[in-house]
This record gives sequence, C-alpha cells and structure tokens, in this order.
Amino acid sequence: MIKLIKLHSNNTIFPLYLQKLNHNTMKFRNQDLHRDLRYLNINSPDESWGLCVTTAGYQRISPNGTYPSKDMDCQDHYYFQPQKGRVLSEYQLVYIVEGSGGFQSASCPIKKVHAGMVIMLFPNEWHTYAPDSNGWSEHWVGFKGEMAKKWISNGFFSPERPIHEVGISHTIIDLYDRIFHYAHEESIGYQQLVAGQLLNLIGEIYYREKNIMYGESDTVRKIVQAREMMKQNIEHPLPLTHIAEKLCVSYSWFRRMFKEYTGVSPALYQQNLRHLRAKELLSSTSMSISEIAYLLNFEGVSTFSISFAKKEGMPPSQFRRNCGL
Repeated sequence: MIKLIKLHSNNTIFPLYLQKLNHNTMKFRNQDLHRDLRYLNINSPDESWGLCVTTAGYQRISPNGTYPSKDMDCQDHYYFQPQKGRVLSEYQLVYIVEGSGGFQSASCPIKKVHAGMVIMLFPNEWHTYAPDSNGWSEHWVGFKGEMAKKWISNGFFSPERPIHEVGISHTIIDLYDRIFHYAHEESIGYQQLVAGQLLNLIGEIYYREKNIMYGESDTVRKIVQAREMMKQNIEHPLPLTHIAEKLCVSYSWFRRMFKEYTGVSPALYQQNLRHLRAKELLSSTSMSISEIAYLLNFEGVSTFSISFAKKEGMPPSQFRRNCGL
C-alpha cells in the first residue's frame, strides 16, 4: 500500500516515496542511470506541417536511483522536482517499459503506473510522476501542433484520462527508437518523417488500448458477427432488429455496444457499406445509375442520388465522370 502525504502545492497528496527522493544523493552514479535525450529545433515550415516533435529520449533508473537529476543535460523548462511537479508547454508521451511508480496531475488524482502504461502529458497542465524505490525504464517523446489539439478537442485523448494501458509492445518501442534515431541525425526533412512516426505511435497506442479493453470478449465476437452479416447482405440490408435476434441479444444492447465499439451506430455502418458499394459499382462497371440504385435497394434514383451526394459532396453522375467513365 502506498502511504500518502500532503504537499505544499495546491494541498495535493502524493506517495511518500516521492518526498524521500529529496534525501537521496543528487549525483548519479553511472550505473544508476542509462539515458539519452534530444531537444529539437523547430522552424516555421515544421510548424506549418501541423505536427512536430520537440524532444525524444529514454532512460533507465536503477533501484533507489535519484529521479530526475540536474547533473543530466536537461533544459530548465523540462527539469522538475517530483515533490513540486511542473507545467510544460507541449504534449509528451512517456512509455514505462519496466518497473512502476506514481503519477498525478491537476486533472487526474494519484495513479499507480507500471510497465506497459503510457502517460500522456498535456500543455499547461500541472503534473508530477516518478518511479518507486525499484526504479523504472521509460521512453518519451514531446510534440506540439494543431493536429494534436484536434485529438483532444475531438475526444480521443483527455487530461482526465492521461494513463493508457497498452502492454509491452515491441512495435511501440521500435517507433520510439526510430523517432529518437532520426531526431539524433537531424537530416533534412527529418521533422516531417518523425511526425509521421509519431502519428503511427499515437495510432498504435489508441488501437492497443481499445483492443486490450475489450479483449476476446463475447461482446467483440457478437459485433464481429454483426458486421459480417451486414457485409454479406449489402444489397439487401437486414433489419437491425433481425441481426440482434440472430445474436440472441436485445436491440437496445446491440445498438449501444455496436456504437461503443465501432464509433458509429449499426444503421450508419450499414449506410456506409452501401455507399462504398455504390462507389465501387460507379467506378468499375457500366451499370446505369438507376440499375445501381435498384441493386442496392434504394427507394428510387432520386433517393440514391441525394444520399450519395450527401456523403460524397457530388452526385453519382459527377463521381462517375471523375473516374473517367
């Protein structure tokens, strides 16, 4: 059990082992820390890309090692004392690959963190974190840009949910290593390259957390079955109540869990399948628009055209011309 104490900042509390870090020696022995980091220069073209990396690195803290240390080449705005915390002007993803410790922020109460977790830090958000007495190993990457702001505003990530369980992933570790490698070389165009790898990293974190959350549960199996039924019956869509009945679940449960897992309602998923099938037929066959509307079970050509234009931004006839047919 972690013993808690009150801190001077905002009357918050944090594990006692963080307070004790002050009493450790402020000088690292070489075996206490294995660390490398890069701070990256960013110019106007980099910022206009929409996403840029500000820092990248990794470190290993041995048992009872001090965390962090001014002896390391750490810029002032990155350095912090765990007892006081800090506020950054950027986002960071800190991946714990070994060991455990604690985390707290202005929007998140004290959390125990362990290997396989990613801590997401947010700009202008007070936070603090540190390993326990057993030490830990971490990778991190800092970044900023309009693209990152959209992830937050659209609800993909939140300061209230900064801890992400992704497990130990060699793919994720490799992405951190690649970002660090190209950041270290600083070849021309490297910012755009590492921004792409950062996107891959973010997607991997989001994907793995979602799939760990659901696992191989009965819910997932039923949703997979439902999607297969819809895909096999695009031209003659099954009533959603019929699909729920086939799955031996209530319609309300089916609708709620399907949207929670896929991000869209079952009805919208069916509509999207029909739309994709329509695009395929328009771009690869000589079927007339009325024949396609009939095949896909639309009420009429006008209904099909209105539905298609609403999703695609142009009528079916224009889409077909753009495809060179």
